[in-house]
Amino acid sequence: MLCVDSILLDDLTEQARRSPRLRMNHNFHPADAATCHRLLNAIEPGSYIRPHRHLDPEKDETFVLIRGTLGILTFANDGTVSASTLLKAKSDTCIATIPHGVWHTAVSLEPGTIFFEAKAGPYLPFTEQEKSPWAPGDTDPDASSYFQNLCAYFSAS
Repeated sequence: MLCVDSILLDDLTEQARRSPRLRMNHNFHPADAATCHRLLNAIEPGSYIRPHRHLDPEKDETFVLIRGTLGILTFANDGTVSASTLLKAKSDTCIATIPHGVWHTAVSLEPGTIFFEAKAGPYLPFTEQEKSPWAPGDTDPDASSYFQNLCAYFSAS
């Protein structure tokens, strides 16, 4: 049995802080080919996740916030924000499920943010139809300003 304790969470947060992408996974599933993916995802403020969707009807995605604060945004097909929610650890709103086919992203709003993620496997890189055509890629020059606009949805929270 593996138990998640503060030592594991602190170590994962430190790995995320040192990572160029400011995030780090700790997988509980044995391999990318596994049919059920369960993982901890540590994400620091400033980590940009390009909006995306999972087209496979088995790939609904659930987030359970363990530590910190996470903003989740969903989008219409044209890239306009259709909904936003704020997950806070130890609050009434700490779990969200994103149905397959829905454009979405998440932003860390507090250092040390960690969530448990569950979705169907296997891991496959995003197809072109799963990458948002209206949002910049991770290394595009305008990714930083786009990311700041995403964070602004939660600035009054």
